[in-house]
Amino acid sequence: MPKQSPRIIRAIKKGRIPKLSTARTPSSKSDARCILCRGTKLLCGKTRCPIMVKLYAQAKIAPSIEGLELSGASPPGVFVGRTGYPKVMVGPLVPPEHGDTSLMDTPEMWLGKTIDEIVDFRFRLIRGKHPVHVKEVSNPGRIVEQTRELAMSKGPAEVEAEFAKKPSGRIILDDEIQPFGPSAPVKKMRLGTYRLDHRIEKAYFDTDLKATPAVLDLYQSGVLVSKIQRAFSVGAFGVEEDRRFVPTRWSITAVDSILSENLMEKVRRYPLINEYRVYESWTLDNRFEVLMIPGAWSYELVEAWYPGSAWNPSGGRIAMYSSWEGYRGRTTYAEIGGCYYAARLATCEQLDRERRQATVVILRESHPGYIMPVGVWNVRENVRNAVRSPPKKFDTLHEALAFVSSRLEIDLAIWIANSRVLQSNLYQKRIDEFFPRIWN
Repeated sequence: MPKQSPRIIRAIKKGRIPKLSTARTPSSKSDARCILCRGTKLLCGKTRCPIMVKLYAQAKIAPSIEGLELSGASPPGVFVGRTGYPKVMVGPLVPPEHGDTSLMDTPEMWLGKTIDEIVDFRFRLIRGKHPVHVKEVSNPGRIVEQTRELAMSKGPAEVEAEFAKKPSGRIILDDEIQPFGPSAPVKKMRLGTYRLDHRIEKAYFDTDLKATPAVLDLYQSGVLVSKIQRAFSVGAFGVEEDRRFVPTRWSITAVDSILSENLMEKVRRYPLINEYRVYESWTLDNRFEVLMIPGAWSYELVEAWYPGSAWNPSGGRIAMYSSWEGYRGRTTYAEIGGCYYAARLATCEQLDRERRQATVVILRESHPGYIMPVGVWNVRENVRNAVRSPPKKFDTLHEALAFVSSRLEIDLAIWIANSRVLQSNLYQKRIDEFFPRIWN
């Protein structure tokens, strides 16, 4: 208990309650919500307590990380931090278990998993940390070299790690990266049995091949996007003197951007779709409605975050954000961030498969059940999931929008007010409207 001042003690003895200064009183009731709630009253507005979800996951893993040594099968997984850039922390992600752990770092396999399942197996990944300058790719030291080999592994690899101190820390949650658990500096690391993916290995040893062609070649040969992103982050691609370690957060967006830009170049040359389409995917209390309009390539992602959802935990109203591009693409980074490029990739993949071109608008409602961010993969895989199924088809934009409106809770007028692409298609006259269609 804090020691009281003599003035307060004298006042209490005389039966008076002294008036405290405003500096010593809570600024608002919201400051103490977690203390008052304790995970039971949901005063933050969320449908479930994210702190409790993390604590349950932490409690499961705690008995396995009591010491300074850890042995397990990495999925494989690695992480490159961005704090302190250009000096960053690089290291493996290792669970205290053996066998096939590939699910833990393959987001392409996570669609349909619950928040609890994702947090549970991600929190079991212990992050080793070793400092390195991003330019020290050619001679980074044994621990970082082994981490790079791990990133290029085709499947789970046995790892033995010795830490400088017991792994600890909060679970990392970010809308750009997948969550992971406690961390600690690595003193020693040993790789056991593993097998390099020969496709990634080939790109790594080709020191005259630029990074963009390397990424495109691997994608076209069937390597998963998440595996390309992992190898990209450890400086496995590019002309030898230009190679760099890339923070995981940046490598994810970089690969999504490179791949989607390449596909966009092809999509812009294809004939237009000839009907209005709506695709959808609903998971983790997120609703994705993908609207495709007959027209030249343009693209927009509009997100609506309900109060109590991951990025609007204490807001009093729905928060909406959007980013868009026209036929020639963007020249600046999207305001929404990595989700924009992940969704663009999934959309371009589908149009390229069909060899068709379209104007695309993706509307996302994030409801309170989405209590914590699980990574940008959530957007990419949901849009991929949406376009895998046959779409609802309509003759007019108004019919398509009416259907979309019936599937989302937010009023259609609000979506339109926040969408540059929808406003353009609804209200802007086009030159072909002033001339007869001579091909009819």
